[in-house]
Amino acid sequence: MEIREVFARNLRTARLARGLSQEELAHRADIDRTYISSLERGVYNASIDVVGRLAKALEIEASELLDRKKWNATATKVAKTD
Repeated sequence: MEIREVFARNLRTARLARGLSQEELAHRADIDRTYISSLERGVYNASIDVVGRLAKALEIEASELLDRKKWNATATKVAKTD
């Protein structure tokens, strides 16, 4: 899995685990909602500054958004409920 896919999966999983909509996360991180959507779909690469802002908004470490194993179990559960 490419790092962009890892980031996209982890971002979406972390957001859903916290019960946040894309709109709410965008507001907290001061990022456009459509950009959040594009990041979660792997359309765009996030800058390191954006990764930091998203992590802060999600109350996690930035490294967790890039960790290949961190959100695997949760991602599987989220995928089954969608």
